[in-house]
This record gives sequence, C-alpha cells and structure tokens, in this order.
Amino acid sequence: MIFSEEEEKYLLALARKSIENKLLNKQTAPKFIYPKLKVNQSCFVTLQKECGDLRGCIGNILPFEELELNVIHNAVNAAYKDPRFVPLSSLSELKDLRIDISVLSIPKDINSYKEIKLGEDGIILIKDNSQAVFLPQVPIEQGWNLETTLTYLSNKAGLISTAWKDASCKFKVFNSTLIKEK
Repeated sequence: MIFSEEEEKYLLALARKSIENKLLNKQTAPKFIYPKLKVNQSCFVTLQKECGDLRGCIGNILPFEELELNVIHNAVNAAYKDPRFVPLSSLSELKDLRIDISVLSIPKDINSYKEIKLGEDGIILIKDNSQAVFLPQVPIEQGWNLETTLTYLSNKAGLISTAWKDASCKFKVFNSTLIKEK
C-alpha cells in the first residue's frame, strides 16, 4: 500500500502521541481524516534508540481493526508491553526514540523457503505449535543471508537452529510498507 507524505506524517505523529498519552494517563482518539487509514490492516510499530538498538517492537500479522487504531494499540504495546524490555518510563526517553511503522499485506503460503526474497518478504515460520516472524528489513539490517535468517527465526520460535530445514516446517511471506521517522 502506498501512503501520501501527509498520511505517513500523521501515522508517525499518532504513534508518538499515543505513547506520550499513555505516560500522561490520557487516551488517544483517532481522527479518521484519511479514508485509507480506516481500512482494516495490520502493522508493527518498532521503537529504536538513537544508537540503533531495538527498544520495542509489537504488531499483528493479520488485520482485525482499522489501521489508525492498530497503530495506536501497537505503539503503546511496543513501548509498554514488549516482554523483552522494561516499560518506557519518561518523556525524555520517548524523545530519544525513533519510531518505524511497518504496514503489512496479507501473508501468503509458499511451498519452500527457497521462494523467500530476502529483504522484500517478511517471513513467518510455522512448525508444530511454534511460530515466529521477521519483518522484511530485519535480515538486511542484520547483514544476514537466507540460511542465517532462517536459523535465527527458528530460534525465535523456540525451536532448534535447524528446524527450518524440516519438511514439516511451513512458511508464509508478506510485504510491508515501511514508514520511518526521519
């Protein structure tokens, strides 16, 4: 999906304001001024420190609510409910974070991991009752090839490093539109 510059700025400001309002015990109300943002669509909101370190990332793979609402919920969850990090605690910490929003397409099944286009496809690995996801930019940012990416994805799912090679392992891919704060 393509967003206008105004829509991108609005979504980023909405994500930042949602996190700030949570700190101040206020609610964030969507404005629904852009029709495209009223469509049910899923997203991930990623928070990064100035040094580039991850500070939080939460999202949904399948759409179930309007994109505008999904951005609000995932921004707050990335800041306060990512189990890998302590909750955000101050406005000064928020000021030093960069926000990225990845708007996802509907995932589609593929027959083999060999069909994955690294850097273009987001990847969902599913084996037994375990699954894990990487956004399209993750392997590129980390400098990983496909095998390394699938090894880390297996580990993220709580599986052994070579689980991705098992014939029972299934994959889905999706595209995303990345909206980044400057």
